[in-house]
Amino acid sequence: MELQLVVFSLEQETFGVAIEQVREINRFTNITKVPKGPEGLLGVINLRGHVIPVVSLRERFGFPPREADNATRIVVSDVGGQTAGFVVDSVTEVLRLAMDSIEPAPRHASVVDSDFITGIGKVGERLVIVLDLERVLDFSMSAARPA
Repeated sequence: MELQLVVFSLEQETFGVAIEQVREINRFTNITKVPKGPEGLLGVINLRGHVIPVVSLRERFGFPPREADNATRIVVSDVGGQTAGFVVDSVTEVLRLAMDSIEPAPRHASVVDSDFITGIGKVGERLVIVLDLERVLDFSMSAARPA
């Protein structure tokens, strides 16, 4: 059995989300700020007539801010019955991983709060942190702070 992932980078780390959760990948665009939104919520965008929230995964995971550039993307996902966009530094590939190459996330062994992680995939010598986007969207959970 395999898991197909959309793989992206944040800071120097490699992350992946199940391809079934990804609706589309768009270039970074202007985001309308929402007053008093939770930390990590950048605002909203108009996506073909639908207003969707946009979350900065950098901010959500406690990484330092970074200006958007030509590689910055918004990964639009359908998560828990809600459509949301997630800003990432760059999308690098679509990858197939055998389920037996994904291990449970060790507590406190990642730069990201382990509550946001479903597992760690091994691709040769590389590690891919597999995210649970539904938990990332749950703003009642605290954001992780890198050590």
